[in-house]
This record gives sequence, structure tokens and C-alpha cells, in this order.
Amino acid sequence: MRTPLVSVIVPFKNTADYLEDCLESILKQTLTNWELLIVDDGSTDESQKLVQKYANKDSRIQLFKNDGNGIIEALRTAYRHAKGTYVTRMDSDDIMADNKLESLQKSLISNGKGHLAIGNVSYFSKVGIGDGYKRYETWLNSLTKTGTNFNEIYKECVIPSPCWMVYKSDLDNCGGFAPNVYPEDYDLAFRFFKYGLKCIPSNKVLHYWRDYPIRTSRIDENYAENSFLELKVNYFLELSHQKEKQLIIWGAGTKGKKIARLLIERNIKFDWICDNPKKIGKTIYNQTLKPTDYLSTLKNAQSIISVANREAQLEIKHILTTLELIDLDDYFFFC
Repeated sequence: MRTPLVSVIVPFKNTADYLEDCLESILKQTLTNWELLIVDDGSTDESQKLVQKYANKDSRIQLFKNDGNGIIEALRTAYRHAKGTYVTRMDSDDIMADNKLESLQKSLISNGKGHLAIGNVSYFSKVGIGDGYKRYETWLNSLTKTGTNFNEIYKECVIPSPCWMVYKSDLDNCGGFAPNVYPEDYDLAFRFFKYGLKCIPSNKVLHYWRDYPIRTSRIDENYAENSFLELKVNYFLELSHQKEKQLIIWGAGTKGKKIARLLIERNIKFDWICDNPKKIGKTIYNQTLKPTDYLSTLKNAQSIISVANREAQLEIKHILTTLELIDLDDYFFFC
């Protein structure tokens, strides 16, 4: 019996050098009942012609022009045409493992609606992968193997944007691609979390993530760290902030200051602590920085940790554990 249709959504812009690899990997899928909704977001290279050639040969491939501008509008354009029971997204410069669609679909069939099928990812590059991307890959895959991705959602995007699949009805419930919020993949991860979807554990590498100097996530200002922090603060205030608790910012570096400004803009009161003796007692944004032991004097507090140094994070974690504070209730690591 034929399995239900999978809608694969792919936006592209000037990725002619990589599109053939991407399209061939989709054509090689062990699951064959799919539709590819691929959207040209204003390409000026040979991308559109290349995709058209593939579409002329395979009726499962449907090429569209973006109804608007930018990746979010491109995703919406594709989604309006989606007819599948399941929906997944793919990046035009990446490669699918041959069993990716089949594996993700089987996970959803086994677990039912209300679940998010995900897989491990592997970065590749002609010039090698930097330490930062390698650490992200290792961290992300460690979460995916246990299905605990949402436990660390305030650190970074915990769902690999081109390696998930959901029931279309669940994606509709989460708002689809309607929000005009960047970074759109992280925003969608937060909405999966908000609406209670459960990650299905996986130890299979299903997606090969290409890295190169002009990849969108490297050069587009919508994917800058400031955009991530604003998104995190907004969702924290909506989903996790308990107003009866005293809010604390831990750390007065660049990220800590940005978080403070965002809270001030939203008229959210907070105290500020740090472990730098040179900063303790000083005033930033009319807020006097307090020593870290100030936290132990509070009976009911929530802390946002903005300290990025890994050794310092371990020390902070020890302090918080000693105080018998609970992760994702009393404290949240934003780095």
C-alpha cells in the first residue's frame, strides 16, 4: 500500500552551484510518494533554469516564483500549494540521506500526531568545518538522540531547520509559516515547543548540511545574534517568565547588556548580577550590578544566564544546583 504524500518545501536563491546535488538527493529517496514545492526567491544565476529542467522531467517537482520577497514569503508560497499529509523543509544547498523521508515519515506514523520527527545532521565543506559549527553539530545531535531538544531551547535553535517532519495538521496548529519573524527556523522551533509537540529521538544522520562562506545564515543580518536574543527574550516572557518571581540577569557582557536593553524596552523589572569584581557596584542603564551571592538572598527568583564562557557556565550551574534551583523553571541559559 502506498504511504501518504510528503510535501517537501525548498526555497532557493542563487544556489545553482549546489542545486543539482540537492535535487538528485531528493530523487534518490527510498520513499517515492513526495511532492517537491520549490520556490525561486528572485535568483539571478542559472538556478531557475536548472530547476525547470528537473520539473520538466518529473511531475512531482513543482516550480514556483515567490509571491513576495525573502525566505519567509517563499516558504508561504510553497505551503499554499502543499497537499501532503506530512510536511518537511529542505535547503537548496544541502543533501538528503537516501532514507531521510522514509525514516522521518515512519517515525511519525509510529508515534502519531503531536510529534516532531527529526534526525541527526552532519556538516560538510570543501575547506573543512570550523570548531563552532562542529560544536553545534555535536550539541544538536546529542539532544536529538534523546529527544530532549526543547530542554535547551533558549541556548540556540534546537531543531535543525532542514531536518524535521510533522503532520500538516500539526504545522497548521503551530501557525505554519505565517509569522513574519526572523530567524524563521528558530521561531518555528519555539512554536513547536509552545504547542507541545514532542521530539522523537533519533540516532540516524539524515541530513548533510553544507557550509560555505556566503551561506545565508552567515551573511544575512536576519540571522545575526541580536535577532536571536530578541526572539529568545520575547518567547521567554511569553512562555516561561513567572511574574511573581524576581527576574535576574546573570552576566554583564555584550549579550547581558542586550538582554537588559530588551527588558527595559518592555518595562520588565530585573536585578543584575555578575562575577566581575571590576563591574560589581557599577551602574549600567540605571541598574547597579550586584555580586553573585545576591541570588542566595532571594526566596523566589528566575535567572537568565547570559554568560557564554563554558567554564564559567559550569561554575554557575554548580552554584544554581547548590541552591536547589531547577533548570527551565528557576534559571535559563541563553548561551
